[in-house]
Amino acid sequence: MPVVNVNVWKGISEENIKKIIAGITNVFVNIGIPRQAVEVIVQEIPKSHWGIDGKPATESRPNAGPPQ
Repeated sequence: MPVVNVNVWKGISEENIKKIIAGITNVFVNIGIPRQAVEVIVQEIPKSHWGIDGKPATESRPNAGPPQ
């Protein structure tokens, strides 16, 4: 059934990853998809490998970070 890929900057807390997985799963459960059929994959990507405005996020958003 549904497989959802979520890309986030590296460094997000395990607690917030659990919230992301639970929240996305609940969206599908609320429309009738069985909970056990929903897969959520959270991939952490280094900020230096994430491009915004043609530059690495470390340059374009130097003070921004993932939620802790």
